[in-house]
Amino acid sequence: MGSEPVPGAAGYGESAAALAEQYERITFEDVHREALHLFPPPPVPVLDIGAGSGRDAAALARRGHRVVAVEPTAGLREQGLQRHGALPIHWVDDHLPHLHTLRQRPERFGLVLLTAVWMHLDANERAPAMQALAVLTAPGGLVSMTLRHGPVPEGRRMFDVSAEETAALAAPLGLRHHWQGRRGDMLGRGDVHWSLLVLRRD
Repeated sequence: MGSEPVPGAAGYGESAAALAEQYERITFEDVHREALHLFPPPPVPVLDIGAGSGRDAAALARRGHRVVAVEPTAGLREQGLQRHGALPIHWVDDHLPHLHTLRQRPERFGLVLLTAVWMHLDANERAPAMQALAVLTAPGGLVSMTLRHGPVPEGRRMFDVSAEETAALAAPLGLRHHWQGRRGDMLGRGDVHWSLLVLRRD
């Protein structure tokens, strides 16, 4: 759990402040623009997995949602608390694929966000991670993911995973393909693009 090394978080702790600055330059509304019309109206319990600087968690809390922000990198959690500590966000030190700490809690979520997270999991991790998402998502709830495609930055651990493969992994667990889209990179990197995927829990 919190004390375990998290392979997918490699390279993030060393540059937490700079990364937080980068994340906060892009708005929640811009990042989620294409799928935002699908998000449930407040108040619902929201889970932001890999919350980073807390940008999305903060925007959702301001909209009236009850937000749990999961971030395994201590430096990024600290950035989130510094930037958004006045908002009612519950920060949790936990990580995929198993989310052991969260699964011990009774709460289930009407919206689960994984923004630039899923690509950090290898093939062996993605199946148990999807099982964890299925457990944590309330009936009728949504899982919204962005999937990165392009060169892997030095010092990072990433895998190119398609929306189709991800939806196929989710379907037997009761997470059905609900919506899919694509967009370019918001940081202007010409060799990077993103798939957007929304799953709905039976």
